[in-house]
Amino acid sequence: MRRGDGMTTIALDAMGGDHGPKVVVPAALDSLEQNPSLRLVLVGDESVLREYLKDTRRRFGDRLRVHHASEVVEMHDQPSKALRNKKDSSMRVAIDLVKQGDADACVSAGNTGALMAIAKFVLKTLPGIDRPAIIAAVPSMTGHTHVLDLGANVDCTAEHLYQFAVMGYELVRAVEEREHPTVGLLNIGEEEIKGNEQVKRAAELLSGAHVNFVGFVEGDDIFKGSVDIVVTDGFVGNVALKSSEGLAKMISHFIKREFSSSLLTRLAGLIALPVLNAFKHRIDPRQYNGASLLGLRGIVIKSHGNADRFSFANAVTIAVKEVEKAVPHRIGERMTDVFAARNLA
Repeated sequence: MRRGDGMTTIALDAMGGDHGPKVVVPAALDSLEQNPSLRLVLVGDESVLREYLKDTRRRFGDRLRVHHASEVVEMHDQPSKALRNKKDSSMRVAIDLVKQGDADACVSAGNTGALMAIAKFVLKTLPGIDRPAIIAAVPSMTGHTHVLDLGANVDCTAEHLYQFAVMGYELVRAVEEREHPTVGLLNIGEEEIKGNEQVKRAAELLSGAHVNFVGFVEGDDIFKGSVDIVVTDGFVGNVALKSSEGLAKMISHFIKREFSSSLLTRLAGLIALPVLNAFKHRIDPRQYNGASLLGLRGIVIKSHGNADRFSFANAVTIAVKEVEKAVPHRIGERMTDVFAARNLA
C-alpha cells in the first residue's frame, strides 16, 4: 500500500526484455509525467542508464533514481541458473528492493521463468498459496476478461485451480472494484459430466467456496466476456493466450492485404479507416500489457518481453493500481477466511 508520504515506489528492471533501457527509460519518464504520486527506481547498469537519462532526471528530482546492478538475466537463461548465479542481476535486485521495503512493487520485461523463480524465492508465497499464478486481462466483447494461470504452472491439481480462482477473484474485486465478479472454470464443455477429474474436482471445491463461481466455460467464453475471470492450468492458459495473439496478427495481416489488393479496395480502406482504427485500438494488446504474479508476499508485474514504450508504461500503471489496492494483503486475508471456513466445515 502507499507510504506515509502518499507516494508509490516502483522498482523497474531496466535491463530486462528484448529492448532493455531503450524502452524502459522512456516508459519510466512517461509514467512519471502522468502520475505525480509515483516514484521510480531504475535498476541496472548505472553507466548505461545515465547515458539514456542524460539531463532528464533533473525534471523529476528524487522521484527518479538509479540503483546499480552489475548483471543481466538474459531471455535465454535457465531460471535455475539465473537464480543461483546472477544474484546482482537487475531483475534480482529489483525484487530485493520489494523484499526490503524500499519499493512497493517490481516491473520486469525479462525472462518469465527466471522472474517467477526469483520472485518466489525472494518474496515467498502467501499463507495458503502453494504456487503463484500469472494473471492478465485479455480483450473481450464486453471489455476484457482476466485469465489465469497463463504459464507459471503446467501441471496443476484441483486444489491449485481452487487457489487460483480465489486469488483471481480477490484481484478483480480490488482493481476493477466489482463486489462479486463471476468466475468460470475452463473446460471442454459446460456440462457437469465433461472434463478430466482434476477439473471436475476443482468445480466441486469452487461450488463450496465464497466466490461467485458460475460453472464451466469454454474457450470462446474468454472472448465473449461471459465471465469476469477464467481459471485454468498454465499449459492450457498459455496455449489459449498465444493462440489468441496469433489469431489477432492473422486477422490484421489479411485485413491489410485485402485492402491493398487493388485501387478500389484502397479507396474502400480510406473510407473505412476510422472503423479500422477503432477496431485496432480495441484489440491492441499493448493496452493489456502487464501480467501479475499472484500469490506472492509482494507485487511483481511481468511485462511482455518485446513491449514498446506505451506497453511498458501500461505495466507500470497496473503495478501502481495493485499497490493502491493492497492486492497481496487482500489475497492473504481471503485465504485466512478460506482456511477458517474449511476448518468449520
